[in-house]
Amino acid sequence: MSNISRADSLVILDFETTGLSPNMGDRAIEIGAVRLVNGEITERFQELMNPGQRVSAFIEDYTGISNDMLVEADSCEVVMARFADFMGDDNLIAHNASFDKRFLDSELERIGRYYNGEFSCSLLLSRRIFQDAHSHKLGELVRFANIESSGGFHRALYDSEMTAKVWMKMLEDIGERYGVFDIPFELIKKLAKAPKKDIDKLLLSYAG
Repeated sequence: MSNISRADSLVILDFETTGLSPNMGDRAIEIGAVRLVNGEITERFQELMNPGQRVSAFIEDYTGISNDMLVEADSCEVVMARFADFMGDDNLIAHNASFDKRFLDSELERIGRYYNGEFSCSLLLSRRIFQDAHSHKLGELVRFANIESSGGFHRALYDSEMTAKVWMKMLEDIGERYGVFDIPFELIKKLAKAPKKDIDKLLLSYAG
């Protein structure tokens, strides 16, 4: 199986933004990402970016990213061009991917760049693999999976690193419970969309 189609070889990304929707004029202010190759983090990407607008006091407080920090940063266009190069053709994961995908698509469209990889969601997968978790927010999953954490959530690189650790715990859990290893990305996409009650059957049938 080529690395590009494996569930343990991909790019996990996270955005911090001025608000909830690019359709409402919101922009990215930070991108963080890690590249997993065979389950190991091999590269990291983290940059602040100047959105050309002031961020609210709420966002400053929520992310710890101040307007003063952003004034010194390169523009969204410059940073996203570098990130497009970093992504290459890898498949992509984010926690609550619908949010991050909207901003990725919007920021790349502004500079005429695109990606060839497919996108899936660690939040959707966690609801199916970690069904006993009290909550499927990233911080709760880190605790549920007994992952060591020392940094602050709501910074893009830290969140992407924690998502990568939760992601690998889920893949390990699938391996331990169902004997399914070297999981293809296509299977992950099916699992993320399947009803919770069908997960056992789907994985048992895949294991053969």
